[in-house]
Amino acid sequence: MPHHNASAPVAKEQKDWGIAGDAQAVRRTITLRMNDDMRFTPSHIEVREGDTVRLRAENRGKVLHEIVLGTQAELAQHAQMMQKFPGMEHDEPHMAHVRAGRRGDIVWHFNRPGSFDFACLIPGHYQAGMTGTITVLPRNR
Repeated sequence: MPHHNASAPVAKEQKDWGIAGDAQAVRRTITLRMNDDMRFTPSHIEVREGDTVRLRAENRGKVLHEIVLGTQAELAQHAQMMQKFPGMEHDEPHMAHVRAGRRGDIVWHFNRPGSFDFACLIPGHYQAGMTGTITVLPRNR
């Protein structure tokens, strides 16, 4: 599967859970470890509305994993599609495919408060519970 090309311009499309961020705006990096036990550690993170965060996914397993941000409904729908078309290539700013022993980054601007999700949508991984949640706290007024 292709990795996101860091030199290509990122298509910024507003999603329910935010928009692709600029690396220069990152003030915080959160490392999420992935393993073949089909879990993310930590499985819950908190950010504040307006934060641009680097989500660094470290694959400590022996198989390919990925991290995809979204709503629970969108992730479930995408996971079903991945089961039907396991070779389907997808590469968006809100996802990172990480080979064993490697790491991948997502730079994301959380511009809407709420509760959102992340998951590994590789067939079988999502179904085994490889999911997590993101709470975006409202901006301090």
